[in-house]
Amino acid sequence: MGTTTAASTATAPQGRGRGGRERILVAAARLFAIQGINATGMEQVAEEAPVSKRTLYAHFRTKGDLVIAHLQDVASSGATLESVLTREDVPPRERILGLFDPPPGDVASAGTTSANAAPTDAAPVRGCPFIDAAAEFPDPQNAVHSYAREQKLRMVELVTALVAELGVREPATLAEQLVTLADGAASRAMVLGEADYGRHARAAAEILLAHAAADTP
Repeated sequence: MGTTTAASTATAPQGRGRGGRERILVAAARLFAIQGINATGMEQVAEEAPVSKRTLYAHFRTKGDLVIAHLQDVASSGATLESVLTREDVPPRERILGLFDPPPGDVASAGTTSANAAPTDAAPVRGCPFIDAAAEFPDPQNAVHSYAREQKLRMVELVTALVAELGVREPATLAEQLVTLADGAASRAMVLGEADYGRHARAAAEILLAHAAADTP
């Protein structure tokens, strides 16, 4: 989905007063964002939470279970770009263009740099968390990869519905073009360390939408 940073997916784990499952998910989100999923061990998550290994495995029997729960948490957090797509208070066209804006939370400032500046020492830009997860679990039959694919398919379904509301021809085709722009921008944002890199893709999206509107009967 949309560009995120470590700061937007989690904050540092707090004391033991919080529920164990919540602390585990916060710790996992922070570690996954900073160093990647495969580079993060379950023992490291337990230490970061902090919880005992027994508590960790009581909530998540396998690392795969933890990763899926993490991605589900991200999807429902409102911290991804796609959260704008379901906002009833925003017109369809602006919801679509919202895909190319920095996501909610700390992303607009954390890790953001100009084109010629070095990245800051703030939270690294991790791009789309679902593309990142799918890349780390490339087997299409893997549960993590499957979940990431489901989220990307949901994204294009939402955009297709919004494009259809605009009354343009072939909404599914235009939706695929728009989400391709959004995903590509998110990936480049991660590589370049620019959380607001989507502004370039937004300009292209505006051209696509204007052309589609002009071609609308």
